[in-house]
Amino acid sequence: MTLIITLILLGILLIAIELLIIPGFGFAGIIGLISIAGGIILSFTEFGQVTGLLVLGGVIVSLSIFTWLILRSGTWKRLTLKDSISSKVDTNPSDKGLEPGARGVTLSRLSPMGKARFTNIDTEVLSQEGIINSGTQIEITRIEDSKIIVKQI
Repeated sequence: MTLIITLILLGILLIAIELLIIPGFGFAGIIGLISIAGGIILSFTEFGQVTGLLVLGGVIVSLSIFTWLILRSGTWKRLTLKDSISSKVDTNPSDKGLEPGARGVTLSRLSPMGKARFTNIDTEVLSQEGIINSGTQIEITRIEDSKIIVKQI
């Protein structure tokens, strides 16, 4: 009987590890299910039908209670990330003071997109003429939606 209890408790422990620690359903979950099934089958073969059914009912009840406790006790709230991202995407370059005709310099190679600096404002720009090397003087030709389109001076 000790082997049956050990197999069932080991199976429950492995399934708990699979649910709470290891992402997905993998090795620990499969071994846990095999261990529980082995304990139930062993109880049927060693002690007969009545004991086997009692063990099966006990496993079903204990797994149900275990699942209810995991979901009810706020376990998931303690394991989840509570940080939120409060930053916003630049929706309009004119909010930064960038207008057509402003001049700047490329910080990275524009092929066709890259980084540029306009009076201490670093932003992502789009080249209208293809590839522009880093350190090249550029000018804003137009702004479409949130895209800043530049040309080489």
